[in-house]
Amino acid sequence: MDLQSGTLYWPTTVGNTPEYPKLTEDITCDALIIGGGSSGAQSAYRLAKQGLRVVVVDKRTIGGGSSSTNTALIQYAGDKSLAELSASFGEETAVRHLKLCEQAITDIEEACANIEDQADFIRRDSLYYASTAEDIPALKEEYELLSKHGFKVEYWDEKQIAGLYPFRKAGAIYYSNDAEMNPLKYIYGLFRQVEHLGGRIYCNTEITGKTFEKDTAVFKTKNGHTITAKYVIMAAGYEQAEITPSDNATITSSYVVITKPVSDFTSWYKRSLIWETARPYLYLRTTKDNRIIIGGMDQDTDQTLSRDAKIGQGRDKLMNAFHHMFPEINTEPDFAQGAFFAGTVNGLPMIGRNEEYPNCFYIMAYGDNGTVYNMNLSKIVTDVITKGNSPDLDLYLHNKPKVH
Repeated sequence: MDLQSGTLYWPTTVGNTPEYPKLTEDITCDALIIGGGSSGAQSAYRLAKQGLRVVVVDKRTIGGGSSSTNTALIQYAGDKSLAELSASFGEETAVRHLKLCEQAITDIEEACANIEDQADFIRRDSLYYASTAEDIPALKEEYELLSKHGFKVEYWDEKQIAGLYPFRKAGAIYYSNDAEMNPLKYIYGLFRQVEHLGGRIYCNTEITGKTFEKDTAVFKTKNGHTITAKYVIMAAGYEQAEITPSDNATITSSYVVITKPVSDFTSWYKRSLIWETARPYLYLRTTKDNRIIIGGMDQDTDQTLSRDAKIGQGRDKLMNAFHHMFPEINTEPDFAQGAFFAGTVNGLPMIGRNEEYPNCFYIMAYGDNGTVYNMNLSKIVTDVITKGNSPDLDLYLHNKPKVH
């Protein structure tokens, strides 16, 4: 899958890119992780901390997949509201999911504490505004439901928003303690920790075959070498949808602009994350080097040529939308990219389990909170591997909407 095109920003922010060898021998390990992106890094980190002998392989370079275009708005609220998830799964299950995502942000923060530059992790609040006045009733319902279950949120009316931002919106939910970070620094930092804990990492190593025995799995590489493991985590990101198709998975195209550095953020309250109720939605964040990331303008296409043909158009639309909201911030686009984006129909990420070999798991952290979902799902799979079970596995394993 040709995951992204255009000019990529995150690789320019990493001065010391780690290099990993290609696998050139037959090896054994406790846990094999296939995929060197966010899900692979967080899974490897958790398992290595538990003392397992971990091996990670990727057919590309480490961090060379979708992680290079991950905009890394670290939030617990997702594309489907708590009210919508409650309608599909029941209120108790929906709240449980959001609480797990909230905890995952803390887990990411703790992991970043051991990484050089802490992966530029910083806590940010989020402004989630009504795109139109017609969205206000649902927005207020969402606020009441979040408040009921102890999430730290406030409801702001038009006057409150206009008093803190240079734009007017009919209403908004203001979330506290979300975050932002540099996703590529995070992945590289986690893999350095994995190596420190004895893990082995290989790039340009493509898996082409597998056999399952009673207690072991044997995976064969394109160059004819084998990796024998008891546990396997398939962490192939969006390409996992091609390996293990699911009716719940969707693939669309999304566009992102990263601006030139900005000198003055006075008008941007607390440099908060910003997004909206419209679907698809516009979203904004800032970076450590004072750039602005503007994303959205999603297109319902999974074709590379169609996606790439719209990068220039997406860049212009995103910049126009930004200047409409922040007319006093004078900046220009510096990077523009188009990328595939995987989501789910029902709003929950997924964990798959191989029927032939239950010790083989598939992490499919699809949705707008992929980094958070990956931390959540990797924690669950690690518990299953090291403790025999997780009380949260049922929430994401072969999940289907329940009727209430």
